[in-house]
Amino acid sequence: MNLNPAELLNPIFNALDVMIQNYGVYLYLVLVWLALLAIAWIFSGGLRKRLKENSVTVIPAIIFTMQPPMQSPPPIIGIEVGQTWNGDDETTD
Repeated sequence: MNLNPAELLNPIFNALDVMIQNYGVYLYLVLVWLALLAIAWIFSGGLRKRLKENSVTVIPAIIFTMQPPMQSPPPIIGIEVGQTWNGDDETTD
């Protein structure tokens, strides 16, 4: 028993060659129409799963938000103040 793939599949290839030689035009027309039907079926939603009436569709989403850059606090500048405030809105020197 010879398990060489070329010799094992040779009868199948010969049958396909004869079929294409005799009916090639008709096979082409049938395959074109089947391809058009398959494309129409896919566009009409044929590949989608059939949803139950009470099922909830969950669509995961990624949301990007822009945040303002971190601002450093204003610098503390030392100022000599000659006046002091008491609690009565009066200044004392």
